[in-house]
Amino acid sequence: MAGPEATAITEDRLLDGRVLLRQPAGGYRVAIDPVLLAATVDAREGACVLDLGCGTGAASLCLAARLPGVSIVGLDSDPDHLALARDNAELNGVAGRVRLLAGDVAAAEDVLAPGSFDHVIANPPYLAEAGHTASPEPGRRQATVEGIGGLGPWIDRAWAALGHKGTLTLIHRADRLQEILALLSPRFGSVHVFPLWPKAGRPAKRVIVAARKGGRGGTVLSAGLVLHEADGRYTEAAAAVLRDAAALTL
Repeated sequence: MAGPEATAITEDRLLDGRVLLRQPAGGYRVAIDPVLLAATVDAREGACVLDLGCGTGAASLCLAARLPGVSIVGLDSDPDHLALARDNAELNGVAGRVRLLAGDVAAAEDVLAPGSFDHVIANPPYLAEAGHTASPEPGRRQATVEGIGGLGPWIDRAWAALGHKGTLTLIHRADRLQEILALLSPRFGSVHVFPLWPKAGRPAKRVIVAARKGGRGGTVLSAGLVLHEADGRYTEAAAAVLRDAAALTL
């Protein structure tokens, strides 16, 4: 990307207009994943949430709209996306509660105080570097293809940032679930796996995984959420989350 001032920008609406999101017209574009991710956070008033790899701020803004009593820190290494995220926080009137920091997930010790967050959310790149042809567009490539170390640095950073019994929630490809569970163990426990079914009777392509730092419980496979009816419309349950800002209970 050549910078926000030189790149075509669109203004889109999330949560049925509650959130205004400015984002690049080309390259990586926000879909429903960050909206679903933000809906999973069950935070008390005064809690602090870290959005790892926040991009243009979609998940942070949706969370701020749903839970006005929490503060949010977004971390991203792309300066153009961060500039848009800061603009978005101002446009949505939440700049006082959504703080955006520059930093790489794998090396953010200097900007993230250890143990200072109650919750961490993440929508990591979902393609392993090996075996995939990366997009020539830098923003899309960074958002979809993992860097060195793959998912490991994301789990490590979340663990370091979380306080005792803090929760990590991430959304990822269903076919990476075994790897995710292996990376969470043994530092995280009380794991909930929440499948996202495209339609009833179809295999899940995405899962939401929530885990507690130092949790002692086992792994629970939840019923999950069916996203679409047979005709392609959102199901009533999915629409409640994506349009009405309802919480998503895992």
